[in-house]
Amino acid sequence: MGSVVSSFRIWAEMVKLSHSLFALPFALIATFLAGRNIPGRGWPFLGQLGLIVVCMVSARSVAMTFNRIVDSEIDGRNPRTAIRPLPSGRLSRVAAFVMLGLSIVTFGVGCLGFFFFYENTWPIVLSGPVLLYLCFYSYCKRFTKWSHFVLGSAIAISPVASWVAISPETVGLPAVLLAVAVTCWIGGFDIIYACQDIEVDQSEQLYSLPSRLGAGVALWIARGAHVVCVGALVWLGVAAELGVFYAIGVGIAGTLLVVENSLVRAGDYRHVNLAFFTINGVVSVVLAASAITDVFL
Repeated sequence: MGSVVSSFRIWAEMVKLSHSLFALPFALIATFLAGRNIPGRGWPFLGQLGLIVVCMVSARSVAMTFNRIVDSEIDGRNPRTAIRPLPSGRLSRVAAFVMLGLSIVTFGVGCLGFFFFYENTWPIVLSGPVLLYLCFYSYCKRFTKWSHFVLGSAIAISPVASWVAISPETVGLPAVLLAVAVTCWIGGFDIIYACQDIEVDQSEQLYSLPSRLGAGVALWIARGAHVVCVGALVWLGVAAELGVFYAIGVGIAGTLLVVENSLVRAGDYRHVNLAFFTINGVVSVVLAASAITDVFL
């Protein structure tokens, strides 16, 4: 039993389970916006919220576990990532595949829950294509420098999928704007994060914007992506008729993104972790809290 618990802890470390915080708030924003269309309620059922969390965390776990398996040899040759569980040998490939299988099953069960309890067939129908696209991202760095935005679009599935799970007949512009915002937000900060691995990406003949275009150009693309992200969030407030709390949240998020982009410059990557982990975690939580508050009020 102890070895199982130990393996789970190492796996959770490997897939950065706590980083579900980045995408989950956007899924919850979509859940509550879609929940406004539930007759006689105006917000989602507690069971739907639980299933959204299960599906979101398990889908992300599938994507991250698959990515770590696919990239384990490359990670082993990168001094920054060689200490990760798979290349360092702290987690076996067999254990990683077991965790991958369990994550897939958990996601499938969550999708089935919407069918059994809420008579919504779309989640289970779309579950396969969603997982395939999430895993497809892991190969993109081998052939396109725009892989950062493929990652963003993969994570951006979460708010659209959440809306489909709650109220499929009302999916429209707000869901699309959420997806655009998440794609540009994730893509932008993934470019910032990739600046740490320019030399490794070049030696491994991998594609990333920093390694192909240089850090200076890549960081300007990241800034542009974040401008588009904030624009989509502003438009979302108008399209979804959100109020002052959401507007304040967007203002805070926009300010934090300015700070994030000012912390990292070409050749100076000392503050990447602060920009990547801390600030982005705050951005997602602030946006979710402000949007959900407006839905209730």
